[in-house]
Amino acid sequence: MKLTTKRLILREITAKDIPDLIRNINNVKISRYLLGVNYPYTMKDARLGLNECKRKAKEKPRATYTFCIELKSKKGIIGEVELNHVDNFQGTANIDYWLGEDYWRQGIVSEAVTEVLAFAFKKLKLRRINLYAFAENKGSSAIAKKFGFKFEGRTRKEVRDNATGRIHDANYYGLLKEDWKK
Repeated sequence: MKLTTKRLILREITAKDIPDLIRNINNVKISRYLLGVNYPYTMKDARLGLNECKRKAKEKPRATYTFCIELKSKKGIIGEVELNHVDNFQGTANIDYWLGEDYWRQGIVSEAVTEVLAFAFKKLKLRRINLYAFAENKGSSAIAKKFGFKFEGRTRKEVRDNATGRIHDANYYGLLKEDWKK
């Protein structure tokens, strides 16, 4: 599965991507806001993640689509956008993303999320996308608002991140297809 934008290739991960994955995600500034991502992030973590992505890509019906972000101008992955918990009957899914620190504030996540939302609503025919962000993750909350996700609440002491072991409140956002079209 591959999606493209003006600057990006969004594609599935391969074994060749492991060094880039480790280089970009092995940063506590990133992993502290991600569930299930260790810090430090090791070769073993990367291989387990690769195998999990490959396994999930074979599921029928498919419930997870993990898109690695690659710049067309430079080989190698710099982040990911993932649709997970895809439920075709309910018409819903969750969206998650992360980006290597060297690529922050360049509009890359916005460009990637734009394409993945189009895929979710047009190709998968979903009606709602959920986004969960640690309450102190201002960047993810800003992305949610930029795309018209509505803040639907906060759960207190909801999650513990693997990287620091800290417990976080989580903000919950939702985007309906009819709001996305606007």
